[in-house]
Order: sequence, then structure tokens, then C-alpha cells
Amino acid sequence: MKFSIELTDQFLHVEFKNPVRMVSSAILNGGCQIADHFLNTKVDANFKGERTDFESPDITLKGIADSQNWEGNCVGMMTAALMSSFRRIRVEKQGVWIEVFVTSGVSNARRAGDEADYQFVNEKCQKIGTINILVTTNANLSDAGMVECIMMVAEAKAACLQDLKVLSPVSGLLATGTGTDSTAIACGTGPIVQYCGKHVLFGEMLAKTTYEAIYKSLSATK
Repeated sequence: MKFSIELTDQFLHVEFKNPVRMVSSAILNGGCQIADHFLNTKVDANFKGERTDFESPDITLKGIADSQNWEGNCVGMMTAALMSSFRRIRVEKQGVWIEVFVTSGVSNARRAGDEADYQFVNEKCQKIGTINILVTTNANLSDAGMVECIMMVAEAKAACLQDLKVLSPVSGLLATGTGTDSTAIACGTGPIVQYCGKHVLFGEMLAKTTYEAIYKSLSATK
């Protein structure tokens, strides 16, 4: 997998030389996608739309991609965190590499199970991410493995926030993330990796790299 990176005060853009398999919780083209681009853009915490009030965030993200003349499918996220929080950490073992990209802030830290801000099913809510993570790897992950990567990233994030003693303002307990985090996993066509959990080397590599990237990102914002 080869890609180029553009980082400005307003966004992180990753352009893949060849389309990649990606699974994500992104606002724009989330879910399972074949992606040519990844975008993580900075917006105000009270963002309501780029051109009109209450413009759908996916429309805003698509507008940014279109304005940059990026060809192909773009997966996009939003964050209220500063791009100065950006950190990237890479690890390689036995011909398999993992690189994690993070922007972060914990102004809306939450613990899983805290009382929700929106109490109606299907109620519209803001989905502006605060800890946004892109994982790239040359490994050819199974579909189940990609989902397992999402789980591993979430656990590593929770461990990092607990070690940093980040508290939820809702419950006062140790936070496990923020209310609007987003994660994307992009995999290559290299060595086949079926499993990505805590018993296998890939899972260990992913968790340690994710933890380090988040830790350094959050430490930079203090």
C-alpha cells in the first residue's frame, strides 16, 4: 500500500496510490468501502454547516472533496480537535507494517454507558469526531479481522484514556472515549492476516501503536 499525506491547519488528507479496502464509522461513505481518499477535517465545536445552517455533515465533507478535485471515492470525518494534535506512529514486524494516524481532544469525554445526550431513538445529533483514527496496513485482512481491528482500537483508546486519568464530565468516572469518536481501517494486499485480537502478534502491534499515537496526540494538547 502506497499513499501520500497532506496536512494543513484545516484537514488531513491521505490519497492512496491504488484503491484500498476500508471499513469505518466515518460520516462520509462510512461502512465497507473501496476508498481512494481519506479526509479528516477541522470544524468548530458548534459546527452547523459550511454553507447553510444545519447542512448535513456528509454534504459538507463531499463539498470539500469536490473543491479539491480529488478523483475517486473519499471517506471523510470531522473533528473539533486541532490539526496540531496530529500524530502518526508506525511499526513493522515480519514483513507486516501498521501505521496509525490520530487527531484528538477530550472536551466531550464519555464513559461507555453514560447517560446519552440524545434520549430518542433515531434523533438527529451532531457526529463531529473528537478522537479520529485512521489505521493503515499492508496486511490483507479478512472481513472479520477488519472488524476485530475496530474492537482493538477501541480497547487501546480506552486503556490510554484511563492511564491518562481522563474523566467523563457526565458520570465523573474514567472515560473510555469521547461521544463522537470515529475510526477507519484501511488494508492492503500483502500478507494475509485472518485474526487481529489480543492473542496474535498483529493485535499486539495494533494496540501498542494505537495507544502510543493517542497518548502522544493527547499529551501534545495539554
